[in-house]
Amino acid sequence: MLKGKTWFKMLSMPLIASMLLVGCSGNDSSGPNSEPTAANQDAGTGNHPATWIADRKVKGLVFMGTDDYTEDMNAEIKAKLKEMTGIDLEIEIMVADHSIDGLIAGLASNDLPDFITFYLNNSGRPEMQVVLKAAREQMFTDLTPLMKDTKIYSKYLQDDYLPLDTKYGVMFRPEFGGSSYFVHMNIARQGGYSTRKYAGGPYIRKDIADALHVDPRTIDTTQKLYELAQKIKAGGFKDKNGKDVVPIGPSYWGGKEVGALFNDLEWGSADQRINKDAGGNILHESQTEYALKKVEYVQKLLSEKLLHPEFFTMDESRATEGALNGTWGIIGDMHNYQEFNRDMHYLPLGPINYVDRPYQMQVDYKSGYSAWAIPATTKDPEDIMKLADFLASREGKLLWQYGIEGRDYTLDAKGNPLANKDILDLKQNNPEEAKKLGFAGVGNYWGELLGSTDIDRMADFGEMEYGDAVAPEVNAGALKIADYWGWNDKRKQANVVDGYTPLSFIGEFDQGTELKAAFENYDDSLIRAYYAKNLDEAKKILDSASKQLDASGLQAFLDLLKQKNADAKTHLKF
Repeated sequence: MLKGKTWFKMLSMPLIASMLLVGCSGNDSSGPNSEPTAANQDAGTGNHPATWIADRKVKGLVFMGTDDYTEDMNAEIKAKLKEMTGIDLEIEIMVADHSIDGLIAGLASNDLPDFITFYLNNSGRPEMQVVLKAAREQMFTDLTPLMKDTKIYSKYLQDDYLPLDTKYGVMFRPEFGGSSYFVHMNIARQGGYSTRKYAGGPYIRKDIADALHVDPRTIDTTQKLYELAQKIKAGGFKDKNGKDVVPIGPSYWGGKEVGALFNDLEWGSADQRINKDAGGNILHESQTEYALKKVEYVQKLLSEKLLHPEFFTMDESRATEGALNGTWGIIGDMHNYQEFNRDMHYLPLGPINYVDRPYQMQVDYKSGYSAWAIPATTKDPEDIMKLADFLASREGKLLWQYGIEGRDYTLDAKGNPLANKDILDLKQNNPEEAKKLGFAGVGNYWGELLGSTDIDRMADFGEMEYGDAVAPEVNAGALKIADYWGWNDKRKQANVVDGYTPLSFIGEFDQGTELKAAFENYDDSLIRAYYAKNLDEAKKILDSASKQLDASGLQAFLDLLKQKNADAKTHLKF
């Protein structure tokens, strides 16, 4: 699952580093290099609860976006955490144009707090090479011995608990001989576990589908999508402001490539563009006919004014506004949990078949998102591990996901939390005010940084979404959409996969830096080709990008992927 990033601009990398030094230093004697107090020895005694860790301040530095996390912790929540564990937690977000820039500067400063957190979907994400270099330079604490006596994180040491990429690509890399220096987060407790009935992809206005007598679920090819877009244009439909409807608008979140809209012309996922053909050959999109076919298709949509001219480039605010106003007959990409669509006035389209086979839901055996590490300079790093383990436990998750018993929730006869109705109403009517209560259910995710893993919400809390047990109507629309889309049947027939994404291995490829730049150039060139004056001009653009890929070692990299795919520990998922 990828999250958004809203970054404030800073002048330069040196300034980022200098701000980090200011933000992480000071006269506070309870920082990462402070001496532990005598209370460190009191956990579980008569003086403290069994959840007690140590009487100390713990500082964390977050190299992620301010729209994903906040430094603000509710005072009562902080006090409750202190009461339960002895930990006075302080979180700081490193603000930078790009999170990876902040991470690079932070590590270069060599003045880090007790723990750091950073984005990491998989071992192919750029942050991986940054933290790997730091680990090789012994900047982080070996976490393996600290996990052994924990309740939750000890599961990471079990043979079958982690997915392949998390186990061998991120945490327990062969080069470290059993040591681990960062923890991959958001791992499901059970393989193939689905956190929600998620139906993502293109959506069509229901009134338009009804007027055209079209069942959106039958639109399973790009040819059918094209014919539908023609009918929408001819239908004279209007948005809420009386303006003409655009047949196909951008993603709800702004202009981008939307693979789900062009599935049968898409060679591999839009962020990888690498797939395996029927003969077992691993190819990049540039080596197939599909790139030019997709360009031809997109150019046809653009020339006939069936696709918004800024489909690939529009900013998020305008794209979202168009969706809310009903300006897009078809929204290029959204999902069924969007609040504005609880009444189902947009319905899911398709899904469109894949380039080489009929659509089949694909579910990761398990997957991870984000990671954390403990700098080698941190005193008593076991306290940080104990804090993370507490936050990952059911008791800890109750605190950071549901708040304080009595104030924010009550318990039912089975011990499961029932969110207070007044808080659910506040979240609906004034989400920013609700967020100040300081727990994930209302949008404050401080505990997710160290505690969001071993996930099984139904088993732990008796509900899949916060508040379902009290106000099932909140997600009723989303679940009705999932039923309409046939989620249950698709999930039963899903292909459960475990493996690496192709680009996970670019960091160990000799020409990796050069090839990565060539991949990025190809992506940019593809967008340029969509807007070229004709197909011949587009072909020249793509040919030039392909030559750069070839010169940057593309075939050698694909040969490496073939070797990796043959090994059960490094098997690829396409």
